[in-house]
Amino acid sequence: MKAAVLHAYNEPLKIAEVQIDEPRSGEVLLRTAASGVCHSDLHIIEGRLPAPPPLVLGHEPAGIVERVGEDVTYVKPGDPVIACLSVFCGKCEYCTAGRPYLCGGAQLDRQPGDTPRLTLDGTPLYQMGQLASFAEKMLVPENSLVKIREDMPLDRAALIGCGVTTGLGAALNTARVRAGSTVAVIGCGGVGLSIIQGCRIAGAGRIIAVDTQDWKLELARTVGATDGVSASAGDAVAQVIELTGGGVEQAFEAIGLNATVQQALAMTRKGGTAFMVGVLGIGENIELPGFDVVINEKRIQGSMMGSNAFRIDMPRYVDFYLNGQLKLDEMISARRPLEEVNTCFDEMRKGTAARSVIVFD
Repeated sequence: MKAAVLHAYNEPLKIAEVQIDEPRSGEVLLRTAASGVCHSDLHIIEGRLPAPPPLVLGHEPAGIVERVGEDVTYVKPGDPVIACLSVFCGKCEYCTAGRPYLCGGAQLDRQPGDTPRLTLDGTPLYQMGQLASFAEKMLVPENSLVKIREDMPLDRAALIGCGVTTGLGAALNTARVRAGSTVAVIGCGGVGLSIIQGCRIAGAGRIIAVDTQDWKLELARTVGATDGVSASAGDAVAQVIELTGGGVEQAFEAIGLNATVQQALAMTRKGGTAFMVGVLGIGENIELPGFDVVINEKRIQGSMMGSNAFRIDMPRYVDFYLNGQLKLDEMISARRPLEEVNTCFDEMRKGTAARSVIVFD
């Protein structure tokens, strides 16, 4: 099968013929229909996240089940599915305590010495998050999959696999945005646009989008923002505080930078909470103003993949799309074949795309 392989950090992905193993117990072979291109993939290319090459990236896919291994009972050949990197074991303390998104599912990966799932000319290839969706087929744990309705278009379903679930979940699960509340969202890419939509669905009264690019602010309004603040036109924190008469109740950072995390906290009012949704790289730290945190009782909270229970959340998000509550078509900037995956990353670096989707025949 064809796959896009990262051979070394800070190099373009290369299309290659990759060998894929047969499904073992608890594993499922998929035909990939589509895969969103996420900023976390770029973080790995740039060496900011720990995933050693050679590997196949991609972790925002939808596809069709082709074959299943022994003991697989949840899916069968022909089922349309979304795959999620929140692989869960179902047995650890995180899973049994209701926080499966913190499990990681490492025990479901093939162990050192086993036959690898993917190889290139005999060399084992790592899979990002046990998925590796920049490939025509995927071999994944059953516990990374959720079945979805057959009437859901798979190129749009793919977005739910990571960015949409991360964003909607940050608003609905992690922050539990209240009806009538005032919020701000810094960064209007795929995740930020999904946070905005989660806030809208939750009934937030005022949703302030913050970005440096006017076209993204316009797109943010299309999916639910009530106000737009241009960070390139002046101090974004001052603008938000002026708009709200003192700051927002909750602010979401969807970029993954020290400076914007600080901005998120600064634009909250007393007793407010800033949510870190964007991923900072390994070894990258943030600095917090002690006075604000203690005297003004501000809080900062992480959000891992939208604090999801994806087998419950994702079918609901599919319903949201099909009944018109969730806008996905507007978020897709381009649909491209696998051979143009590096173009997707170039556009991401330039900030000229909200979300690109790799589509397969």
